[in-house]
Amino acid sequence: MPRSSELRRTAVLAELIRAPSRYLIICGLGTAAFDAARLTGDGPNLFPIDGAMGSALGVGLGLALAQPRRFVLVMTGDGEVLMNLGLLATVAVQAPPNLSILCLDNGVWGLTGSQPTHTSHGTDLTAVAAACGIATAMTVSRPDEVAAGRRLHEDDSELTFVRVELGAEPPEPFPFDRHGAAIRRRFRDALAAGR
Repeated sequence: MPRSSELRRTAVLAELIRAPSRYLIICGLGTAAFDAARLTGDGPNLFPIDGAMGSALGVGLGLALAQPRRFVLVMTGDGEVLMNLGLLATVAVQAPPNLSILCLDNGVWGLTGSQPTHTSHGTDLTAVAAACGIATAMTVSRPDEVAAGRRLHEDDSELTFVRVELGAEPPEPFPFDRHGAAIRRRFRDALAAGR
């Protein structure tokens, strides 16, 4: 049975990420890429990883370590985190304070037919992140928790993990550039410009 939620995906993400231009955003594929593209207007500070499921967190970790003065936000889904759980442990060991992870957990593999993921069967990714050593981890599942979730992931003084429990709404497509070379160039230019 699909999960229901009090939170509407597009509205809650606009509340959680009020200033997307302050981040270098790495996002996983699927609905996370649509969400990040919508928030940034497919801007130069967005690096969507389309077609390499499970790699957004590793790329975000590398970027945060290489750019310690920049604030890095990884936006990814529950399915992608589940594909590479070991990365949570690696991130926790490295613990870059300028890295924030926003896990959009809708409990389904949204782009392949909405088959239930492990989180719809009881796997708690916030508990997994905490057990891996990410000390500042929380779940946002109700409207009254959104402000606390925003404050947590906006804190650039420590590594944070915020899991947003969403309903299994169909993805809302938003166009974004999928051409790897063009994305790499614009993101490199954004890094050089300090945007």
